[in-house]
Amino acid sequence: MKKILAFAGSNSSNSINQKLVSYVASRFKAHTVKVLRLSDYNFPMYSEDAEREGFPGMGLGLKQDIKDADALIIAVNEHNGSWSAFFKNIVDWLSRIDRNFLEGKKILLMSTSPGKRGGLSSLEFAKLVLPRFGAEIVESFSFPSFYENYDEKAQQITNETLLLGLNEVLSTFEHQINT
Repeated sequence: MKKILAFAGSNSSNSINQKLVSYVASRFKAHTVKVLRLSDYNFPMYSEDAEREGFPGMGLGLKQDIKDADALIIAVNEHNGSWSAFFKNIVDWLSRIDRNFLEGKKILLMSTSPGKRGGLSSLEFAKLVLPRFGAEIVESFSFPSFYENYDEKAQQITNETLLLGLNEVLSTFEHQINT
């Protein structure tokens, strides 16, 4: 049984990426999955001056949660073709606490949006950047047109093709974290 940490890079109280993370996390029955809301963490805007005052305690706690996990599920939201300033700020702090804060972590990277590209630009950006901090991206998945393809009340994917694709991604990810 592996420990998986799951979170979205959004600070929206109604984040569709958080909903996707929660849905995916619920699919892993043979592992322990801890789902976090990063908006529960209080990170000041990163600056050298703020860093000189010391690292935020919550940042140290999040870094420890990441360290304790065997694998991560991360959904990145998209703002203007990149990940959100909120998520970038958290990555900035974590990388200052420990440059290789993702070392040895196998990651399932996802994104969703209301649009047809499903946050693909943010997903591709994250696939390029996160390995700089030691991440091993073992699978990725872009979920397009969230509101058309996911029934929030029933908490299930309504598009059979997307569900089949996600099932394949989850199977590959689970195989990778078990090896």
